Amino acid sequence: MAEGETDSRIHFSAVKYIHQAGYRLKLSSVSLATASVIYHKFFRENSLNDFDIYLISATSLYLAGKIEEEHRKIRDVVNVCYRTLHKSKSPLDVGETFWGLRDAIAKCELYILRVLRFKVAFDHPHKYLLHYLKTLKDWFQPHVWDQVPLTRTCWSVLRDSYHGKTSLKFKPQHIAVSIIYLSMLCYGLEVHLNRVAHTKWWRVFSSDLTLDIIRDVILDIIQTYELETG
Repeated sequence: MAEGETDSRIHFSAVKYIHQAGYRLKLSSVSLATASVIYHKFFRENSLNDFDIYLISATSLYLAGKIEEEHRKIRDVVNVCYRTLHKSKSPLDVGETFWGLRDAIAKCELYILRVLRFKVAFDHPHKYLLHYLKTLKDWFQPHVWDQVPLTRTCWSVLRDSYHGKTSLKFKPQHIAVSIIYLSMLCYGLEVHLNRVAHTKWWRVFSSDLTLDIIRDVILDIIQTYELETG
């Protein structure tokens, strides 16, 4: 089912909300990635017209904490998500609203699991990006590597990519390499002797990767950024 630009912007805002609440809950980047993927996969099967995005977002966070062994108490998820959404309101009292939200998340958790057919173990690009960057560092002169914030940029781009559906469209290895490729382009970096090498640096990391795939991943990420700036 094709997704319009308006829907994409709504999903962008929802994942931004997931990340804001997740930081307050002190969840790791992997847990935030898992929550984002749960959210996107859920709405791949369901319409925005039928569900509240903030309930699905909060439940995705709660579920991701369990999956990644960073479990947060449901009361903390309720309070943090409420405060993130209602910044100008007073903290939530333990009353009718609190219990209503708590029960809604508890019920929604089971529904999301059923929609995803209980398949909630995801292979994220994080471990690949970490490994590839460590290897890539050895291919650069130390002074070049230290002067350019390539690593920080790569992690930022990876985090931002979850505002879109890049993680649902491409292999995690391909995403990791493509993010490095994009970040190197931004800083004008080249791997030494890559132009004359028999095997390009990016294919060393993933033998089934092509330049067309890299371009597709980069374009997808750029389109995600445009949702915020457009």
